[in-house]
Amino acid sequence: MAKDTKPITKAQLVTELSEKLDMTKKDVNNFFDALNELAYKETKKKGSITLPGFGKLVLVKRKARKGRNPATGEEIKIKAKTVVKFRVAKACKDAIVPPK
Repeated sequence: MAKDTKPITKAQLVTELSEKLDMTKKDVNNFFDALNELAYKETKKKGSITLPGFGKLVLVKRKARKGRNPATGEEIKIKAKTVVKFRVAKACKDAIVPPK
């Protein structure tokens, strides 16, 4: 990726999709809002949701562990916690970075 290129913004994404799908920007925006709401709700409720072609949003429980404070080198306890991860689908990986 070149230094001077910036990632596409939500507004640019909505514009591109609205032109490609012949939909209004408002409809595309509403679709994204509904998709986000559904993904958050299902992941919280069931622990994961699969977004076909992109990957899977998953809740992962991390165990408590010991770590080190990088500034002082002092050993610290890190509490157990639940985090959200995104696992990219193989089809998505292969489309972006083809295997050798």
